[in-house]
Amino acid sequence: MLNKFSFKKSIQKHGIFYVCVLVFLFFSIASDAFLSKNNLVNVIRQVSMLGICAVGMTCVIITSGIDLTVGSIMGLTGTICAKLMVEGGLHPVLAVVLALLSACLCGALSAFLITTVRIPPLIATLGLMGTLRGILYILCGGLPVYGFSKAFKVIGQGYLGVVPVPVIIMIVIFIVGHLFLNRSRYGRYIYGLGGNEEATRLSGVNVRGIKYLTYMFSALCAGIAGIVMLSRLFSAQPTTGAGFEMNVITAVVLGGISIAGGEGKLGGVVAGVLIIGILSNGMILLGIDSYWQMVVQGLVLLLAVGVDQLGKTMKHSTKQTA
Repeated sequence: MLNKFSFKKSIQKHGIFYVCVLVFLFFSIASDAFLSKNNLVNVIRQVSMLGICAVGMTCVIITSGIDLTVGSIMGLTGTICAKLMVEGGLHPVLAVVLALLSACLCGALSAFLITTVRIPPLIATLGLMGTLRGILYILCGGLPVYGFSKAFKVIGQGYLGVVPVPVIIMIVIFIVGHLFLNRSRYGRYIYGLGGNEEATRLSGVNVRGIKYLTYMFSALCAGIAGIVMLSRLFSAQPTTGAGFEMNVITAVVLGGISIAGGEGKLGGVVAGVLIIGILSNGMILLGIDSYWQMVVQGLVLLLAVGVDQLGKTMKHSTKQTA
């Protein structure tokens, strides 16, 4: 009885990790190529950009917000960095810093629209997503930008020992995100904001400042992912990051971050990111049509949000009964 109860609690607490293991085992059996060393390294490198963006998106969703600009910021940051290096003749380090500052500016603009103009986060970031994508096309004229120094390849294609550099960057950002959310007072404010914004405001917290900080952090993460993507492709593509926000939101919600805000841990997001990466890689290896891959990813998002809402309804019913 005790064992059964413990197993049930374990499923409730760590269910997403069990799902991750099951998905991994399924594709290990279904495809001979899945377990090869090169493929596993490829999977972990592929998910690194998703993981970087997911850390910022986690903070935004915990505040009960949403950020649909991450894909456009990825593409715009990469293009700005590429233009500064190729046409501006700037050193790569200076170009990266300026490009990341532009990403933070985009995050500040999202926060301004949401907190000052009072546009709902979904609409504000949806409108900004299209605007930034349009600016990106204007900047590059719809054509790829290339011609960087070979040293720039290190960020997206280099290794530290046997570990790809993008994976190391992702791990560092996850650690920073964990410390930010769980060991700083700003992290407590972010959870408080998502749980009850009015109560947080009445307790003296600068709600507007916290939102600025959160959206700028999300944009910075998207900008870093854009730089990694630029280095990996070694060219700035105008379509970079298009539709990427859907994968990021799916990974975050799948990882247990409540879409209503105020709940969830970054640890679960790691499993959510891995599930998305394994699903995408496994379906490609099995030769599943790209349209069906989109169907599966959409269904996974609906399932994750549905389970989250069902859990909330059950919890509310239990409280009312008590």
